[in-house]
Formats: sequence, C-alpha cells, structure tokens
Amino acid sequence: MKRVIAVVEDEPDIIDLVCLHLKEAGFECLGFSCAEGLLKYLENSLPDLVILDLMLPDMDGLDVCRFMKGSERLKKIPIIMLTARDTETDRVLGLELGADDYVTKPFSPRELVARVKAVLRRVDNHGKSAGVKVGDLEIDEEKFEVYAANRRVDLTVAEFRLLSTLAKRLGKVFSREALIREIWGNDKAVTERSVDVHIKKLRDKLGECGSYIKTVRGVGYKLEP
Repeated sequence: MKRVIAVVEDEPDIIDLVCLHLKEAGFECLGFSCAEGLLKYLENSLPDLVILDLMLPDMDGLDVCRFMKGSERLKKIPIIMLTARDTETDRVLGLELGADDYVTKPFSPRELVARVKAVLRRVDNHGKSAGVKVGDLEIDEEKFEVYAANRRVDLTVAEFRLLSTLAKRLGKVFSREALIREIWGNDKAVTERSVDVHIKKLRDKLGECGSYIKTVRGVGYKLEP
C-alpha cells in the first residue's frame, strides 16, 4: 500500500510540483490549500506525513503543528515544515513545537522527497525498537511513552528521539553535530543552539531524571544515571 503524504500549501503551483515528485517516488499525495481542509481530512483519516506551509490563508502553520502535537490521536504524524520563513527564531520554534524537519523556500523538490523518505525511515526505525530502561527512566518506543520515576512525561517527537538516541547508547558522548545528524539528518536549519534548547526542555520535563543528561564541556551530551 502506498504511503500517504498530505501537502498543505496555499500556492497551487507548489502543490502540483511537490505532488508530482512525490507520486514519481511512489507516494500517494493529497493537496490542501488551507488549514481547514487538512483538519477536516484528519477527522477521519491519518496520513503518513504532513508537509506544512506556515503562511496559510486561514491559520498559522505553527498553530496547526501545535494542534496536531497536542492531540493524542495526531501527535505521532510526522510534520515537515515548508516555508519562506527562514529566520533562526522561526526554525527553532518550529522544531520546539515538534516538527520533524524544516525546509525553507526556494527548495529543491528532489531534496524535499529525500527528506520525506528520511523522516519516514526514522519513524519506522524508532517504532521497531525495543523499550529502554535507565535508572528511574523508562522509554517505550512502540507506545511513544516516557516515564520518569513512574510519572508519565509528555515529550515532543524531537525530544523523544533525542532522549531515545542518548539512552540506547548509554554513556556515549554525542557532539551536538552528531545529534543533529542522528535525529534531523543533514538539515542546515537545525543549529547547535537548537540542540541546547531541546536538551534544556528535556531536562526540565524529566524532573530529577533530567540530571541523567550530562553536559560534557566542549564536546556535547551523554546519558548516564
């Protein structure tokens, strides 16, 4: 069965261009010119991935992302933001809200398709992994759940993957650059500062277990109880 990609974009030419390349790559593609169209579709169906423009006529794309990641039913759907907003603040905010990738316009359709495939591979790989227990920290990748001292912790997709990556190679020191490659691929929109922001939020959410994430000065981070 073909995997379904929803493209939310107010410019018909861009929808046509993206869908053409996605279909050539073997995907089924659905185009929506506004947020309302996507949200109505999501009431009854779940795509495998959403490519989301931020400047939509009826709703800010960041609010669409925030809504999806706040929904128990929709939060696991990966999101790639496709937008003309190219400031570091916009990129960091998008990734903090749980976007899996951030692509700025103008863009290469072939590169966008490659990013779609990369995100779906990461989702598949994480879905197949076994659970991990580190001290009082439990990570269930199949259920996308994290418990810290028996307390359930709600994480964004990026935070979850960051924690899982550190936990599966306990004690290994990851540079910020290595974490970016591991979690976001070769995305130039994700900076080392973005990693620091995710780590801080992750530590805060984990409470006492947040101390498991150690900073190795001048190098990066590791997980160690």
